[in-house]
Amino acid sequence: MNSPLAESQHDALIEAMLPDVPFDGWSHAAVRAAARRISMPAGEALTLFSDGAAGLVACFSRWADRRMLDRLETLPLDTLRVPERIALAVNTRLEIVEPWREAVRRALAVLALPQHMPLGLRLLYETIDGIWYAAGDSATDFSFYTKRATLAGIYAAALLCWLEDRAPGFPDTRSFIERRLDDVARFGAARDRLDAAFAHLPNPLRLLRPSR
Repeated sequence: MNSPLAESQHDALIEAMLPDVPFDGWSHAAVRAAARRISMPAGEALTLFSDGAAGLVACFSRWADRRMLDRLETLPLDTLRVPERIALAVNTRLEIVEPWREAVRRALAVLALPQHMPLGLRLLYETIDGIWYAAGDSATDFSFYTKRATLAGIYAAALLCWLEDRAPGFPDTRSFIERRLDDVARFGAARDRLDAAFAHLPNPLRLLRPSR
């Protein structure tokens, strides 16, 4: 785990890189430009991201996750129903990266490479787990995994919709998210029955859940 100092250095570099990523990609050139922008020695910056594009993308995703959680902590979520909390969290995550849409597109291209697919699944899990955490989920049974698997599908589809939704505030994506969450709520009883039926079966998402 990174120290607070290392995390702040990573964050500073990621924020400084974002204007260059549409042109240079998640590359050493973008790292060097960011280092110059914040007066950090280039060698030190490159050492922080020694694992290349995949490491840069992972830091970008975790940077966005932390900002999502920080913003949600300031909002009165207790007044909302759980589906409304989930929708708010997903939309907040997209709002945070909206100025950097091309950086997100390039990040997805990196994660689509076969050698980076396990990392892509891990980052998706971390984002979804953070959203459920913010929504107040305290499940410890099999529903812990089914909730995250369901939301992972919704979030991944919403992200693709958002990439093409150029209207201010991405209204089509917001509507898509709301409809999909309504569908999940409508079939919630059936899902609960499935949870009970499959509670003792292995689930691949267990492999992604960090050990505590």
